[in-house]
Amino acid sequence: MPGAAPTPRSAVVIGGGISGLIAARDLSREGLEVTVLEAGDGFGGCVGSHQVAGLSLDSGAESYATRSPAVPTLIEELGLAGNIVQPHPGGAWLQLGGSDLAQSAQRMPQSGLLGIPADPRADEIVKAIGRVGVARAALDRVLPVAPLLRKDKMSLGEVVRARMGEAVLKRLVAPVVGGVYSADPDVLDVDSVAPGLRKAMVEHGSLSAAVGAMRKAAPAGSTVASLKGGMGTLTQALTADLTARGVQLLTGTPAGSIERAGTGFRITAGDRCLDADAVVVATDGPAAVDLLDGVVPELAAYRPGPGPGVALVTLVVDQPELDAMPRGTGVLVARDAGSVQAKALTHATAKWQWLADSTGPGTHVLRLSYGRGLGAGEEADTTALRPDDELFAAALEDASALLQTPVKEADVIGWDVVRWVGALPSAAVGHADRVAAVRSAVAGVDGLEVVGAWLAGTGLAAVTADTRDRCARLAEAIQTVE
Repeated sequence: MPGAAPTPRSAVVIGGGISGLIAARDLSREGLEVTVLEAGDGFGGCVGSHQVAGLSLDSGAESYATRSPAVPTLIEELGLAGNIVQPHPGGAWLQLGGSDLAQSAQRMPQSGLLGIPADPRADEIVKAIGRVGVARAALDRVLPVAPLLRKDKMSLGEVVRARMGEAVLKRLVAPVVGGVYSADPDVLDVDSVAPGLRKAMVEHGSLSAAVGAMRKAAPAGSTVASLKGGMGTLTQALTADLTARGVQLLTGTPAGSIERAGTGFRITAGDRCLDADAVVVATDGPAAVDLLDGVVPELAAYRPGPGPGVALVTLVVDQPELDAMPRGTGVLVARDAGSVQAKALTHATAKWQWLADSTGPGTHVLRLSYGRGLGAGEEADTTALRPDDELFAAALEDASALLQTPVKEADVIGWDVVRWVGALPSAAVGHADRVAAVRSAVAGVDGLEVVGAWLAGTGLAAVTADTRDRCARLAEAIQTVE
C-alpha cells in the first residue's frame, strides 16, 4: 500500500547476561523489535543479586572500573546517576606469605598498575618484596627496552619478570591479577589486560616510568565505583527499561540452533521457532561457538576453553570488633600465604558506606573468593567445586586469619555460596589475534554479531563499551530502508 510504514526489523538476542541486556536495549532504541532468550531463570548473569540474612547483596560483580565513561554513561541513561557511590578511600590490604600472617600483611600499594609499582624504591614496596627484591626491580630503570618489543606476543608475567624480577611478580602482581582475573600473570596477554603498557615503555624508557605515566593520565578519584543498593540494581533497571520498551524477555528458553533463512535467521528454542533479521549471540565463548556451528563453522578453530571456576562465599556476621576495619576494605592474598585458601576477601560493609548504613554497627558483610587460575602445566584448582559446607568452614577460618579477628559459626547471621563456572574468561597470550579472527569470521555473515566478555575482556567497563560499539554497527547495517 502506498505510504504504508515499513515493517520494523527484528532481532533476537541469545543470552540474557549483562551484555545481552545492553545489546537488546541499544537495538530496541534503534527501532528494532527485540526478543531476548535466556537459558536460566534470571537476567544479568554476573551482575546480579541474592538475599543473605535479609539483605540484598551482589552475587557477582560489586563494582565497575572508572577508566572509561562506558558504564557511567549507561547508568545515566537509566536514571541511576544519583546512585553512584565511591568506595571507602582506605583501600585494601595485601596478605603475603610468612609464618606470622599478622606481620606479613600490609596496606596495598596505591601507586601501581595491576600490582606493578611506579616506584620500586617506595617504603611500602620495600616492605613487600625486601631490599634484594627492590634492588632487582630497580634495574628496570637501566635495562634496555628493545628486547621486549621484538616479540609480537607476550604475557604480563613475562614482561614483569624481565623488567623487575620474580619478587615483584609473585608478591605484588600475582595477588592482584588473581583477584581481578582469576588467572596467573604468565598466561595473560599483556596487551589485552594492560593495553598501552608496552607502548608507554617505549615512550618513557622503563616499566616503572610507564606505569607512573599511565597512573597520572588516569581519571582522578577512585579506580572503581558502584551503585547504592549494589550492582544488581543495574540489571533491575535494564530489565525494567526493556519491558517498558516492549522487548520480549524470555527465561528458561535456551537457544538450540541458528540457521540462515533467506536474508535473515531462524532460531529454534525448545518448541519455539523465531525468525529475525538480526541475531546477537551474547553467551559465553564455548556456547557461542557451538551455537554458530552451522552459520560460521570456521569459529570452531577459535573455541575457547572454559574459564576458571570461582566460588563466592558471603558471610553476614555479628562481630563488633570488625567495626575498626582491621584490614581496610579487604585483602588480596598471595599464593604462599600459609594455610589461607581464599584468593581474596572483601569487607563489603567497610568498602561501601550505603551497606554499612543498612546493617548498622556491629553487623558486617564479608565476601571471600575461591578458585585460582593456574599457570601452564599446573593442575586445575578445584577449590570452587567443593561442597557448600566445606567452603563455609574454609571461609570462617580464612576470614579469621586474614582479618586477625575471630569469626566463628556462632557469629554468622546468614551465609550463601554462589558459583561462577567459566564466567571469567582469561585473555591468554594471543588474545587480540583470536578476537580479530572471530570478528572477521562473524563480519562475513550479514545481520550477525557476537558479544560478551570472552571477546571484550573481563570487567563491566570493557563489556559495556564493546557491546554498545558492536550493536551500533549492527543497527546501522540493518536499518529499515524506506
